[in-house]
Amino acid sequence: MSKIVVIVGPTAVGKTKLSVLLAKKMNAEIINADSMQIYKDLDIGTAKATKEEMDGVVHHLLDFVDPNNFYSVYDYQRDARKVLDKLLAEGKNVIIVGGTGLYIKALLYDYKFNKEDKKYDFSRMSNEEILEEIHRLAPSVDIHVNNRKRLERALTKLNNGGHFDDGGKNKLYKFDIIGLTTDREILYQKINDRVDVMMYSGLLQEVKDLYERGVHGKAIQTGIGYKELYYYFDGNLPLRDAVNLIKQNSRKYAKRQYTFFRNQMDVKWFDTNYEDFDKTVQEVLDYLGE
Repeated sequence: MSKIVVIVGPTAVGKTKLSVLLAKKMNAEIINADSMQIYKDLDIGTAKATKEEMDGVVHHLLDFVDPNNFYSVYDYQRDARKVLDKLLAEGKNVIIVGGTGLYIKALLYDYKFNKEDKKYDFSRMSNEEILEEIHRLAPSVDIHVNNRKRLERALTKLNNGGHFDDGGKNKLYKFDIIGLTTDREILYQKINDRVDVMMYSGLLQEVKDLYERGVHGKAIQTGIGYKELYYYFDGNLPLRDAVNLIKQNSRKYAKRQYTFFRNQMDVKWFDTNYEDFDKTVQEVLDYLGE
């Protein structure tokens, strides 16, 4: 019988590495559940797995959407369920990995969507209420609470192409949810270090290429690592400040991810052993009975 394993956790905690190592142990294929890694040409800033890191493991729903195009959680639910059902019909084990909790819940629970735009009476909503609704739909979006115009525009866009109607409490599949975690200070240092590595590895050039091509879709407007460097290319921030803002926004995003996973999902948490990651892998395998 096929087994479904879901791997969640904050950014920079080791989810990608664990997913590949588990997939090789379990002879599984991987379905991406990161809302930024679906986009083409957004590689370094999204920490997208390289061919070497994939190590021959088949990945689905990765690197397939033009960054100028709008891709909603409704679209992801449709595409991911199609892939998951096909793999299960073929008797394959599946690992779902990513930091976008909304994608995972849309895939695995009985969420229903409506293609009609949800209409908001913004005159009755405070900035804080709008931001709360945005984070319910897309935890990675980072907009200042005082920027009313951007808040209204972002919430309207998030509901263009699909929004939650009802459901979301009942599981449609049998699965285990594995969460990776670590001490908050260690995680924040890992996040800061990873941003530095991204810059060294060519993030600035990656974003410059997108900027010069005129890419200004939702992926850029909301994507951490991209919107901040667009501020730099627009002449609104010095480069050092833009990089520091990437680190700050990444840390805030990690905090929101923790909140979502702990409040919305039944997760079995494991501490990431950065010095001996094989021990972490074995602990997870033991828990899964592999």
